[in-house]
Amino acid sequence: MLLSSFIHCSTPSRCFPIKTCTRCCQYSTGRSVRILDTPVLLKNALTFNRSGGHGGKQQYMRLKSSRKRCFSSECDEVGHQHEHGDVRVRFAPSPTGFLHLGGLRTALYNYIYAKKYGGSFILRMEDTDQSRLVPGAAESIEDMLEWAGIPPDESPRGGGQYGPYLQSQRLSLYSQAADSLVQTGKAYHCFCSQQRLELLKREALRSGQTPRYDNRCRHLRPDQLEEKLDQKVPHVIRFRLESGVEPFNDLVFGWNRHEVAQVEGDPVVLKADGFPTYHLANVVDDHLMKVSHVLRGSEWLISTSKHLLLYRALGWKPPVFGHLPLLLNRDGSKLSKRQGDIYIQSFQRSGALPEALLDITTHCGSGFNSNRVGRKMEELITEFNPSKITTHSALLDLDKLPEFNKIHLQQRIDDAVQRDWLVRDLQVRIQEVYGTQVQDQDVLQPDYITRVLHLRKGHISSVSDLVSSEYSYLWVRPSFSDQQMTALSSETQHIATLVIRLMEGLKGGEELTVDQLSVELKTLAKKTSNTKYRDVMKIIRLALSGLQVGERLVGERLALSGLQVEERLALGLQVGERLALSGLQVGERLALSGLQVGERLALSGLQV
Repeated sequence: MLLSSFIHCSTPSRCFPIKTCTRCCQYSTGRSVRILDTPVLLKNALTFNRSGGHGGKQQYMRLKSSRKRCFSSECDEVGHQHEHGDVRVRFAPSPTGFLHLGGLRTALYNYIYAKKYGGSFILRMEDTDQSRLVPGAAESIEDMLEWAGIPPDESPRGGGQYGPYLQSQRLSLYSQAADSLVQTGKAYHCFCSQQRLELLKREALRSGQTPRYDNRCRHLRPDQLEEKLDQKVPHVIRFRLESGVEPFNDLVFGWNRHEVAQVEGDPVVLKADGFPTYHLANVVDDHLMKVSHVLRGSEWLISTSKHLLLYRALGWKPPVFGHLPLLLNRDGSKLSKRQGDIYIQSFQRSGALPEALLDITTHCGSGFNSNRVGRKMEELITEFNPSKITTHSALLDLDKLPEFNKIHLQQRIDDAVQRDWLVRDLQVRIQEVYGTQVQDQDVLQPDYITRVLHLRKGHISSVSDLVSSEYSYLWVRPSFSDQQMTALSSETQHIATLVIRLMEGLKGGEELTVDQLSVELKTLAKKTSNTKYRDVMKIIRLALSGLQVGERLVGERLALSGLQVEERLALGLQVGERLALSGLQVGERLALSGLQVGERLALSGLQV
């Protein structure tokens, strides 16, 4: 798409139109006799070499346009045209480690971009650094992407039209590209030993300069080159950097250009072992896999001009580039892989929900029309707006993750399908944590666990909370002494009888809520002679959980009751173990009871 703009010179009669292509970011004047050479847009100024060469006088002209961005249905919000369905983005991690939050965020933005515009999300493993590969990392990365709800459309595991998706299986393609560069004079063989390169580095550091290759082998005579090749001297292939880098319009950072030839030596593109470096491999793969947009971390922004030179040397059209700002700790420090808790597997084991992780990583950043907590993937895709991605680093406060998790856990509990998944997950966790301590198999039944989830919704941040010691009363039998019980009141037997009668009166009737049970218990307390309401609650709490704290414990425990109180007593179970939840009120605790209150009270040694 060409957008018409005007270059306004100091003299009005010299103003002339230009055409701006929003995809390739090239400029041309409306006159057929001249093409703007190496233009750079700085704010509203267009600068280029008027004489047509890099040594010519640099001219600055003001650029005014009534249309800075295209918002038609054919273009995205940042003015990059694409047909529906032709968007292809990729996430290309190196399996030298496991997936962490920074990588997950990059993958997420690529996934959202693809789904926003009806395109494809590709997972490609850049495993060319064979010495640093971590066993199992590649498989784990794909596992974690699927767990997080951002499955790739094409991947090493799933395959695809443009595979293989492991760079180590694509070596012949890189070799062909490198040979092509050598044949056209864009690259050359370098025979410098590692010892010589190390000496160059030391000398540069000694003199306070940035180490760089001195391009020595670029100047080998043909006969010298032939001789070394005949002798099979180990060598690499280096790309010949040239000056005159064209500017590119980054989706996030705008116009950029880095004259890499002025600050770097010619880079290695193919190593002596036949493996490519990142610079060649990612260019070759992105081209052959028809990647349309490259969304990656801002640390690669400075390398993009080098990649564009490679595209030009190979005669290929480059993709659109967008560099995402860094994801940092809330204090501005860099996320480190040495922080073991930033790995996705760690969050998975701790009970974090994938949608909570996606929510918090997008909430602390930018790129969306709103910034609210609790968004699901469908909402993230709908609200995604690339033009709103800022250059500011995103500060991640992981201390807020429990709140994000609590909100998304409530949403899962309210969803029947996802709630069933929570029930199955909790069944496994209960057996892993408590094992043979679980003597009442009723607590593993889906109906019981479902009621626990509903009663604790809004109070817990993770299902793992429910298997902590604080909630052990839900799954195992409590213990307490007769002395603890008699110390509370001399009417414990009478109170036990009243509670049993209360529960028997509820047989066959409507199930009471926690609040309704609390009202009944207050009425019950008035039937005692010299025991205050709070002590009545302590007695019942102690019998059901082994605790004396938590006003709503008893009601919640009874609300879970599936068996008669007398049956509970007959089982001879220890009541206290049933009630280890210190934060619940008595009414809630009774509501949670998997067995009837009488059974629980019988465990205290009371005569009923």
